[in-house]
Amino acid sequence: MALKLVVGLGNPGPEYEKTRHNVGFRLADRMVGGADSFWKDFKGLGVAAKAGDLWVAKPMTYMNLSGEFVKQFAAYHNVALDELLVVYDELAIPLGKLRLRKKGSSGGQKGMLSIIQHFGTEEIARLRIGIGPQPEKMDSAAFVLGKFTKSQEAELETALDLAREAVGCVSEKGVDLAMNKYNPAG
Repeated sequence: MALKLVVGLGNPGPEYEKTRHNVGFRLADRMVGGADSFWKDFKGLGVAAKAGDLWVAKPMTYMNLSGEFVKQFAAYHNVALDELLVVYDELAIPLGKLRLRKKGSSGGQKGMLSIIQHFGTEEIARLRIGIGPQPEKMDSAAFVLGKFTKSQEAELETALDLAREAVGCVSEKGVDLAMNKYNPAG
């Protein structure tokens, strides 16, 4: 598999910028270099930039409608399903841990669900970045839309570095090898 497109999921706008739900955007920014000038609009649905030979994209449709942008962008740039990697937050995974998968359900993640629905298949590779655990009795929406503490932010920075490295591994050596290297044992 030659990776052509990495899509980081998140929500647009300054109020969401540093929330747990925007770790996909943060990885995308890190891969591109962070400057807004690198990002180019795509049909008002999202933004994309090149990082070497790789397209990096961020849907601007809000999380729950991510599939519309991803489907149109992939079609326009002739990106096959096995050349796509979606990156997003996962509250069922401890903060700082990564989990790569070649396919699967959305696991309740609304952005991934939208992408699965638009493509009509669960055969979509994804990299989930842990943001958990969610405190007991706390609403999931409130948790994912909350911000990291200072110490959590430091852990996240390390995780984002590792995630960027994992994307590079997927791009160079494929999902299977990257899964063996970056998924936690057990």
